[in-house]
Amino acid sequence: MLPAERQLKIIDLISKNGSVQVDELAKMLDVSLMTIRRDLEKMKQEGKIDRCHGGAIVKREVPYTEKRVLETEGKNRIAEQCLKLIKKGQIIYLDAGTTTYEIAKEIKEVPNLTVITNDLEIARLFMESNANLILCGGVVQKSTGSMIGAIANMMMDNFRVDIAFMGAQSIDDQYNVLTPTMDKAVMKQTICKNAKEKYLVVDSTKFGRQALIKINHFSDYTAVITNKGFTPEEEKKLREMRATVITV
Repeated sequence: MLPAERQLKIIDLISKNGSVQVDELAKMLDVSLMTIRRDLEKMKQEGKIDRCHGGAIVKREVPYTEKRVLETEGKNRIAEQCLKLIKKGQIIYLDAGTTTYEIAKEIKEVPNLTVITNDLEIARLFMESNANLILCGGVVQKSTGSMIGAIANMMMDNFRVDIAFMGAQSIDDQYNVLTPTMDKAVMKQTICKNAKEKYLVVDSTKFGRQALIKINHFSDYTAVITNKGFTPEEEKKLREMRATVITV
């Protein structure tokens, strides 16, 4: 078995079980303990997993309080651009995250909005507005203040929205949009499927990073709104991929 194939199997096992042990992997994949340790170390360096004693776990997300202070100016510019896309009376989905929180602050006074979100902080903000508010239920991920899981997925599968503003933890070098957990990937895919327009809103810190699960690709969005600057070569690659990017 090639190393790349073996590592894909390891990722699949971590995704399903949350964690794996070195000795279990060695037996399952019929290789030495040293080979498994090398695989796990490589995957850790690539940002795909976190190591734990005797094995590996799903990569930990940065807590909400830490994210709030990262790239604040860029997030504010993204939010200002998003306000220009919204019309009164629309149904808007705001994904969980600190960039979408800044969007929420910008759009809360737009008349007759219906806002759907799985973010507890965003919901709290709209409690003080005239917007119709729908909080997507589910299991609370306390570190990020978001609602995830089967219940949240079932709710979102039945909603149809005019515009979805989606966040992401990581964007790799091929412009794949990534997240650490399968629950989040499924929910984000469901929302994108049910939105007339969908915008990926990501600041420059999210680029060139890895995570365990692919959600989709830049080309799957109406547009990507970001404060990242692109080289002429990168812009050409994005055009070839038919990805629309709005740089703020």
